[in-house]
Amino acid sequence: MTKEEALEIVKDDGLKLKDLPDHFKKDKEIVLEAVKQWGGILEFADETLKKDKVFVLEAVKRWGGALEFADETLKKDKEIVFEAVKQYGGALEFADETLKKDKEIVFEAVKQYGLAFKFADETLKKDKEIVLEVVKQWGGTLEFADETLKKDKEIVFEAVKERGSAFKFADETLKKDKEIVLEAVKQNGDALEVADETLQKDKAFVLKLVKENGLALEFADKILQKDKEIVLEAIKQNGSALEFTEKTLKKDQEIVLEAVKEVVWALDFADETLKKDKVFFLEVLKQSGLALEFADETLKKDKQIVLEAVKQNGDALEFADISLQKDPDIIKAVNQENDQFI
Repeated sequence: MTKEEALEIVKDDGLKLKDLPDHFKKDKEIVLEAVKQWGGILEFADETLKKDKVFVLEAVKRWGGALEFADETLKKDKEIVFEAVKQYGGALEFADETLKKDKEIVFEAVKQYGLAFKFADETLKKDKEIVLEVVKQWGGTLEFADETLKKDKEIVFEAVKERGSAFKFADETLKKDKEIVLEAVKQNGDALEVADETLQKDKAFVLKLVKENGLALEFADKILQKDKEIVLEAIKQNGSALEFTEKTLKKDQEIVLEAVKEVVWALDFADETLKKDKVFFLEVLKQSGLALEFADETLKKDKQIVLEAVKQNGDALEFADISLQKDPDIIKAVNQENDQFI
């Protein structure tokens, strides 16, 4: 096999480098061509190339994880490691221990991949200044902070502000903190699940939460999921919160209409009796013709219902019973609705 043939092989598929004769694995041009496709191919390069700084630098720029296969001396090289974590933050795992203490390296890694903080030196995980900056980049890094900092309100506030799901990593003492919980729920309604039970039962506080994120209703106390005032505020913010209301409220026409006003597919969570109620459904169709998708099959065969749906939105025709999809009056209504947008 000639060098030209080997080049063509790796240009076609870089992974085929591993199957080439050993002397080609020492050839910079051939290996570089393979590395251009995927930096991890460095694993199959000759040891001499794994020690070659210029060559390894090119490899980690292509894929930071290639650092794993570089010579140990280059894992101590700040320039190499910086380029590696810049491309893929998780490459911090393969850096020399000395560079896992390097603030610049760690910041760059976390900027690219938040979970990279897991591989930082323990001293940095105890450093409030570092952790504060890191959680601002990616709140989930709170998971890897020292336990003392998980009790720090300033740290936790910044973490949940960036990513509400980070709240689960906060110390138990802060799970009773209303300011922290509110900030977390703004980002992610699921945060209420791990909040202290006293807050899940606090009507005034839950009311405040669902105004920020209606989906937090899922983790409110069962009693509050039956509270019409709470539920109305939740569905005004996010109609899909209807899913988490108590069964009796899913039959409440005011509640369901409010939910549909916010998002039509909330109707999917309404009680089946409402989906069969013609009078109610005519009201629903004033909000969105596409609500026809969620109507009972009997209503999809009802010409009056289908006419109202397509007058509001011609696309609703696809949800009508097949027996009505070619009805002249309905087709005429669809065409008239479509003409409004021409």
